[in-house]
Amino acid sequence: MEMSDKKPKNIFVDGPISPVKIGDDIAHHQKKTQIGAHSIFLGQVRADSVDAKIVSAIEYTAHQEMALSIMHEIREAIFAKYPLTCLHITHSLGMVNVGEICLFVFASAVHRKEAIDACEEVVERIKKELPIWGKEILEDNQYQWKENKG
Repeated sequence: MEMSDKKPKNIFVDGPISPVKIGDDIAHHQKKTQIGAHSIFLGQVRADSVDAKIVSAIEYTAHQEMALSIMHEIREAIFAKYPLTCLHITHSLGMVNVGEICLFVFASAVHRKEAIDACEEVVERIKKELPIWGKEILEDNQYQWKENKG
């Protein structure tokens, strides 16, 4: 089992999460032949409409030390609850344009139900518990703080 090594793993990357990183992470797990299922969540910045203006990007900020500490606790709880083989989380900081990936959660287990349930719970807990904020940049360069709706 890939449990945390007692110090919080850094989940943050600057800017969008590249499709190459996502593909490489998936390919790397082909060697782990005890895995029977992966569940993957990709959060993508969408072009919402705010007061008749279109969102063009989101600028993510976080209280990093606190977020990493909370994420460490979430990982420990998820590994205690589900028989996972691996759990990887990556979240963007900084500017992410519409259409780009800002959150990548990758849960692996022997069976699909555990991978799917763990992945879903991790995503929900990230949205509710981590001190990460998104500033929506509108097409006219005005901005507003994003409200987490899901």
